[in-house]
Amino acid sequence: MPLSLYFDQHVPHAIASGLARRGIDVLKCSQDGNSSLDDPGLLRRATELNRVFFSQDADLLEIANKCLAEGIEFSGLVYAHPLNITIGQAVRDLELLAKVLTVDEIRNRIEFIPLD
Repeated sequence: MPLSLYFDQHVPHAIASGLARRGIDVLKCSQDGNSSLDDPGLLRRATELNRVFFSQDADLLEIANKCLAEGIEFSGLVYAHPLNITIGQAVRDLELLAKVLTVDEIRNRIEFIPLD
């Protein structure tokens, strides 16, 4: 079963819709009623929902690394710098990660895309 993803408000809609067309379950924080949550709150919310968090916000890297250092569990983070990836690359790489990784394999991990 593919991973379910959680997106913050800064991820382009085209990435979410491209993944949805490929059968990947994506929930945007705005759909969840949580657009006003701060970054730590969004990571906690993704973890509550057992969804892997995808962001292009570098602050999330610091937050996830702090969680790792302090032993705070989170459901996993996939990060892409917005200037280093196209929408097509993001869709392809997120689809691949969603289909090959299990929730247990990505828990408490940070993955970076693009993969190539």
